Amino acid sequence: MSTLPALSTRPPRPAPPSRDPARPVIGGEGLATAGLTLPPGVPPPPANKLSATSWVVADLDSGAVLGACAPHELSPPASIQKLLLVAAVMPRLDPAQVVEVTQPDMDFEPDSSLVGLVLGGHYSVETLWLGLLLNSGNDAANVLARLGGGDAGMAGGVKLMNDTARRLGALDTHAATPSGLDGPGQFTSAYDMALIARACFTREDFRRYASTRFAAIPAQPAQGAKGFEIGNDNNLFLNQYPGALGGKIGFTDAARHTYVGAAERNGRRLVVTLLGGEIVPSRGWQQGVDLLDWGFSVPKGASVGRLVNPGEIDRNVAGQASTRVPVVALSPAQRQQALGPWTPVLAGGAVVVGSAALVAVPMVMMAARRRRAPGTPGPPGRHR
Repeated sequence: MSTLPALSTRPPRPAPPSRDPARPVIGGEGLATAGLTLPPGVPPPPANKLSATSWVVADLDSGAVLGACAPHELSPPASIQKLLLVAAVMPRLDPAQVVEVTQPDMDFEPDSSLVGLVLGGHYSVETLWLGLLLNSGNDAANVLARLGGGDAGMAGGVKLMNDTARRLGALDTHAATPSGLDGPGQFTSAYDMALIARACFTREDFRRYASTRFAAIPAQPAQGAKGFEIGNDNNLFLNQYPGALGGKIGFTDAARHTYVGAAERNGRRLVVTLLGGEIVPSRGWQQGVDLLDWGFSVPKGASVGRLVNPGEIDRNVAGQASTRVPVVALSPAQRQQALGPWTPVLAGGAVVVGSAALVAVPMVMMAARRRRAPGTPGPPGRHR
C-alpha cells in the first residue's frame, strides 16, 4: 500500500531587513503587492506549473513589466547574483587580459559549483567570464570580483556590485558575496533581477557568452593541470526553447532555486526572473519557460509597471512612481487558479491584482504548503 509523501520542511529563510516605508515603489504602484499583479483582462499563468515564491516577466526593450508575483519581496539570490557581477565588472575589464589565480580566489565553499581553476594558473578574462556563466564558477567569480575591485580587491568588487545595483535602481538588492553564495544581509527581488538582467543583455559580449554551449579551459602545464571542456548549465533551455537568448540558474539551501532567462519571438524580447522555487512541479528553467510562454501571450502594450532606466532613481527618487495601473480583483475561481498549492497565501485568504493589495488585505505572508517528491530536496552539496 503506497502512502503520500510527507510535506517537506523548507529550510528557514533568513529574515529580510526592514524597509523604509517612505520609499516609493520602484517601477510603479502596480508592483506594490506581495501577490499577483496582472494587466486587466489577462489570465494568470498556470499556477500548477509554478513553485517560485516571486517572479517577474518583462520586455527587455521597452521595459514594460507584463506581470509579476511579489515583485519586490526580498529573497536570497543564489548564483543569479553573478549577473550583478557581470553588470558591475564586465565594462571595466579587457577580455584579453591574462591573470593569475591567487590563494584568496580559492576561498569559497568546497562543495559549491566551480570551473576548476588551479592555484597559480593563468587564464584570460574571457575564459573567466565563460567559466562564470557556463559553469557558474564561484572560483571565477572571486577572481573577477578581485580584478574589478582594483586596489581594494574582492571587497572592492562587492562594493562595486552594490554601487551598480543602486545606479540601476535595484534598491532591494544587497550583495555580500560576488558569487551569490549565501552571505549576511544578502537579498534581492525578482524586480531587481529583471533590472540587472536587462543591463546585462544590452551587452553583445554578455549575450555571446550566455548563449555559448561549450568552452575550453586551457591546460596549466606548470601546475600539472590538463585542459578540459565545460558545458553551459543552461543548455536545456538553450537547446529546447525556440528563441532562447541565455540566462542563469541558481541554488543554495537558503535561496532554493532561482532563475533568469530571456528569449525572443517575433521581434519581441522578454526576460523572466524567479526566486524561491522548488524542483517540483518542474525545474527553475522549465518554470521560466512556462512564464515566457505566458508572457508572449500578453498583448503588446499591456503592463503593470515598468523597469526603470539606469541612473533614473539617483536623479529623482521621489518622482519614480509611474502611471497608476488599474486594479482588478480576482474572483474566487480565478484566485484558486492563481494560487494553487504552490503559491504563498495572503493572510485572510484574499488576493487582488495591482496596488490596492496593500490596502485591501493584510500583507502578512503565510507559509506555502508544498509537496516535494521523496529524495528531491535540491542538489545536495551543489550550491550554485
